[in-house]
Amino acid sequence: MFNMGEMAENINSNSLVYPADRRLWVQVKWQFLLAAAVAGAVPVVAAWAWYLILGLPEMSPSPRIVEPSASDPIGFPVWLRLAHFVNILMMVLLIRSGLSILMDHPRLYWSDHCTLGSEWIRFTPIVVPKDRVWTAKDDSRYISPWIGLPGFRHTIGIARHWHFLSAFFWLINGLIFVALLFATNQWKRLVPTDIAIFFDAWKVHVHYATFHMPVEPDGFYKYNPLQQLAYFGIVFIVAPISLFTGLAMSPAIDNWAGWYPRLFGGRQCARSIHFLALCSYLAFLVPHVGMVVITGFAQNMNHIVFGTDDKDINGLLVFAAGVVGIILICWATHWISWKRPRWVQMGFRRILGPFQRQFLNRLPSRNLYTRADISPYFWPNGKMPHSPEWDGLGEGRREHFKLKVFGMVENPVELGIADMEAMGKREQITLHHCIQGWSGVAQWGGINLTQLMQLVKPLPGATAVVFRSYGDGHYGGEFYDTLTLENAGHPETLLAWEMNDKPLSDLHGAPLRLRAENQLGYKMVKWIKSVEFVASEKEVGKGYGGKNEDDEYYPVVANI
Repeated sequence: MFNMGEMAENINSNSLVYPADRRLWVQVKWQFLLAAAVAGAVPVVAAWAWYLILGLPEMSPSPRIVEPSASDPIGFPVWLRLAHFVNILMMVLLIRSGLSILMDHPRLYWSDHCTLGSEWIRFTPIVVPKDRVWTAKDDSRYISPWIGLPGFRHTIGIARHWHFLSAFFWLINGLIFVALLFATNQWKRLVPTDIAIFFDAWKVHVHYATFHMPVEPDGFYKYNPLQQLAYFGIVFIVAPISLFTGLAMSPAIDNWAGWYPRLFGGRQCARSIHFLALCSYLAFLVPHVGMVVITGFAQNMNHIVFGTDDKDINGLLVFAAGVVGIILICWATHWISWKRPRWVQMGFRRILGPFQRQFLNRLPSRNLYTRADISPYFWPNGKMPHSPEWDGLGEGRREHFKLKVFGMVENPVELGIADMEAMGKREQITLHHCIQGWSGVAQWGGINLTQLMQLVKPLPGATAVVFRSYGDGHYGGEFYDTLTLENAGHPETLLAWEMNDKPLSDLHGAPLRLRAENQLGYKMVKWIKSVEFVASEKEVGKGYGGKNEDDEYYPVVANI
């Protein structure tokens, strides 16, 4: 069985795993760097101005959360403590896998066009060369497995499986936490009920910013106002933003409800906000851990480990064991990723695959753009064909090309571009979603796959359509991918021979390519030479649904 261990054996010669330049690099455009510096400096400068002019503000005897009563929360129940640990574990896996995903297209934008040079931040020292073809896959970066899950370069298939599986359990854990929070009196720890808490939080901030420690309440009973607002913001603002911006990057959702990604400014804005949410978690984590240590490490550990308010070291010991356990889990996920990657792929397929097929696959693709929306730049991707079949088409590929349609059909045919044009051309302007993270709007012209199916008449037992390419996969062998018959029947699933009102260029898939707008871009096979109807994708290749699915462990259904 092909696995990522075999990929690693060729590390020294395989630029897909190790790029020539492995430098860690972060470059932010000065405008955004300046805005971040100002946003960080203003509250600190304001606090010092208050201190120097008015002195340290007097603190309230106790934080204004709610009026003290017998119903106030005391201590941390076992469900809250367990949810806290599960959240830490899931966040570690989410961050590590998220970094691997980010590095596969190490640029963030505020526009869906992803035009060269328009990124506001990049995590690569590479300036895209203009003297040769530079594909999105060439642009992917290396990240150490010590940091990313699974790490190395272009391991996005496995990274996405870990990310979505972790997100699934993180979401379940979060929903249980919030439900129990409001089913008990624990909500009073987090939810502000008096506007005065903002004034009290400012007073606490002035103390911290000017290096004066205020008198801290015992966290076993209540938090200080700034603490409470920080917890509330992470749980009820940042966490939902992470979830909803993640969904805004789904091709199925975006092409069904075009208004949804526009809530965040577009697909790329959602991706940037998703990254900034990660930065918010880290910005919360550093002072949070610092304050846990400063205000009584042993006592605070006993709060969250045993639910007791004492100062013995038992909580510290269990906490240390928990940290070791998380490290061991990280090692196990690394080992599984490289030694048993198929387990991860199939685990994702079994746990989340039914949800994808039941809900996302059934969303109609209907979000169309205008010609004014067409992107000035559309990233190329994939390996150009170099086979005798391809070379045999010569320069007049459009004229010499014949699409072979066969398999489980009543009427197998061979069609040239002119034959398909005679069937009636459909045009659509849509947003392309690449699995690596970039996007672009383009006009496509071709025929609906439903038109082709009406012509060839698939047999009742056919459930999948195989699209074979003149090109090869990145690890050798004929490139192919599949769609379910249901996805093939979407009204925006096209066999396209035209892009932006011109015949397809070789670089973007001439003479014929697939457009399946409810799927990620790797499903949209370029340089198509044949279409085959089969009983199941398991009959083709290694049986996982496509070349990327076979060799790089991508999901067979790519609608999120």
